[in-house]
Amino acid sequence: MSTNLDNIISESKVYGVHEEKVDKVIRAFEEMKRSLGVILSGDKGIGKSLFAKMLATRAMNEGLPIIVVDTYFQGIASYIESIEQEALVLFDEFDKTFAEIDREQGKASPQSTLLTLFDGLSGGKKLFVVTCNNFRRLSDYVINRPGRFHYHFRFEYPSSADVREYLEDKLDRKYYGEIDKVESFANRVNLNYDCLRAIAFELNHGLSFSDAIKDLNILNIRAERYCVELKYANGLTAETKHTSIDMFSDSSIRVELYDKFGSNFVDVEFSPEDAVFDGTTQKYIVPVEKIYTQYCKQYDTNGSIDIAKSSAIESLIISLDRKDEWAYRV
Repeated sequence: MSTNLDNIISESKVYGVHEEKVDKVIRAFEEMKRSLGVILSGDKGIGKSLFAKMLATRAMNEGLPIIVVDTYFQGIASYIESIEQEALVLFDEFDKTFAEIDREQGKASPQSTLLTLFDGLSGGKKLFVVTCNNFRRLSDYVINRPGRFHYHFRFEYPSSADVREYLEDKLDRKYYGEIDKVESFANRVNLNYDCLRAIAFELNHGLSFSDAIKDLNILNIRAERYCVELKYANGLTAETKHTSIDMFSDSSIRVELYDKFGSNFVDVEFSPEDAVFDGTTQKYIVPVEKIYTQYCKQYDTNGSIDIAKSSAIESLIISLDRKDEWAYRV
């Protein structure tokens, strides 16, 4: 446990982090009569630690001391609870440092020992900030418990606009010609800011993107999730979301598509090599002549096949699924 934030990488310019969320947390902490908890979740390298440092900097400017908890030991909850002064307490990589699966048999789990502390009813109001890569490894008594953690900010991968802005800031102008290639690549696979930093470093040494990506520690180890949409000229649409696709495969891919009522009336087959990136829409388009469709009569409960066959196919659109699938939409 320390008060040192120097291990958090800082950028001269903040990317992908919203100042208004920092303002929201500080304002809520000032207004609340009890402790306030904030969860920062998302994959590595997409801004959690930077946001935590921004929040800590604001807290220090407001006169709050900062305590960084990066090691678990018995009695830690009692120790923090004994601190009567208001403070920001940062639990970095909470899902790893306080992993439930590592607890010794017969002993209270590391996370459960902190639940009373997070209830915020003890003396000395605290701003508890937790960073985690996988919120599924958090205790069930932490998730969906706004009494303990009022906010849960989920960090997403940089958008196309974020990628372009970052590279335009980091690259020598003579290498701007490579930005379109990186942007196209970033719409096939999610790139975090660590990846973008490494790519910019290589490009600034005169390498083409195609040469740079071969040797970087950025590997095709998982199929990303995409939205696939088949549009007909008469307005009919068949689509699917959150589907895993390897867009770097040299083999054809078959995807089940559904009408607006949820009926799988058509399957579409295409080769990722035929997908063309559209810089205007930031999506991939597969030429109509490169698409193979197979209609599924046994699953067509809404007559969508007849509607589809009465019209020409207009386009097949593929886009990375970057939407936050966990937050409620009302």
